[in-house]
Amino acid sequence: MADTATVVRRPAGSVLGTGRWRRNHRLRTRLGELAFLVPAAAYMLLFFGYPVVKNVLMSFESYTTRTFYTGDAPWVGLRNYAEVIASSVFSQAVLNTVLFTVGSIAGQFVLGLGMALFFKRRFPLSGVLRSLLLLPWLIPLLASSTVWRWILDQDNGALNRLLSGLHLVSTHPGWLTDTRLALVAVIGVNIWIGIPFNTTILYGGLQDISNELYEAAAIDGATRWRAFRHITWPLLRPVVTVVLVLGVVYTLKVLDIILGLTRGGPANATQTIATQSYALSFQQFDFGQGAALGNVLIVVSLVFALLYLRVNRRAVDE
Repeated sequence: MADTATVVRRPAGSVLGTGRWRRNHRLRTRLGELAFLVPAAAYMLLFFGYPVVKNVLMSFESYTTRTFYTGDAPWVGLRNYAEVIASSVFSQAVLNTVLFTVGSIAGQFVLGLGMALFFKRRFPLSGVLRSLLLLPWLIPLLASSTVWRWILDQDNGALNRLLSGLHLVSTHPGWLTDTRLALVAVIGVNIWIGIPFNTTILYGGLQDISNELYEAAAIDGATRWRAFRHITWPLLRPVVTVVLVLGVVYTLKVLDIILGLTRGGPANATQTIATQSYALSFQQFDFGQGAALGNVLIVVSLVFALLYLRVNRRAVDE
């Protein structure tokens, strides 16, 4: 007796219905993604893309206050770049920018790392002290610079009064008026402002290091310095690299602190590329040259930003 095979056929409509449902579901998912993406992309293009493109175009034009009334901005090519680079202030601004950046980053990182290591130990009120440490970072920079301008005032400043009361100085130093001290004072204020950022990020990196490693090292007789050198520093290196690169990007564009303290003076002693770009645009009203100098700063910042992205990707991979 021959076996009879029973073939069950699925209705063609059900197959077509399933395929149509999948296509509709995929379309709805894609539309949902675009609904979230389009506003963000529009925001980026409007508030970041357009200003950057406009700034680049202005750097190739003779763009002054007259342009706002006439709309006429003659094309000058690379003349703005040539003039700002050839100016006597540019070399001083570049040197001050390098010194300001290196001094600020070094001070912020060393003190921030020291405080992060200090707070890694458990002791009473450590959480309260960590919270208070964030205050310099939370205060508006113009308010901070105003307070520090009073503290560093040559005649009535709190710092000079303290030094005189302790008989550490015979005359009041001009922290913000002496060409030899002004840049040092500005760097000191910027270090004070940047310590909370470095401490917070480095403290978070230290929390990811297991205490078992230190316990094993202590059993082997490792001192605190050897434990830091062979355990803490290698494991903290990815975080350190990110902190340093971000610090450079942030410090290169510092403007409000310097304007609030010295306005680039005395005698351009604290003039940086950022403050010089501001002076050209909003004090001398030569927006073309100001934009050219601003683009130089953007290129330098972009290099460090790309370095940050590369380092961050490498840290994630590790």
